Amino acid sequence: MDVTEFQQWVKEYYESRGWSELDIFIRIGFLAEETGEVARAIRALEIGRDRPDEIKGSYEENKQELTEELGDVLGNLIVIANKYDIPLEEVFQAHKKKLSERYSNN
Repeated sequence: MDVTEFQQWVKEYYESRGWSELDIFIRIGFLAEETGEVARAIRALEIGRDRPDEIKGSYEENKQELTEELGDVLGNLIVIANKYDIPLEEVFQAHKKKLSERYSNN
């Protein structure tokens, strides 16, 4: 599945669940929450959580958790991009252009 197909799939799936209708500020809150979950997953991979109330996962289990959390972040980013009719391909190109221009002399 390419990025355009995935962006369309997220649009349709989130709309079918009623998730796309949430206020944009609620969506930003979800993005912040999911970003925190990415941080938690990276901590588990890198240094462990060191909590007696949590089961310590294997490297592969922790990596799978990170993969899922990155997907949650991406889903929220796509909903935001869709709200403003911004194709992810355009986001990629704009980001690449910005960085290329900013650091072209370095």
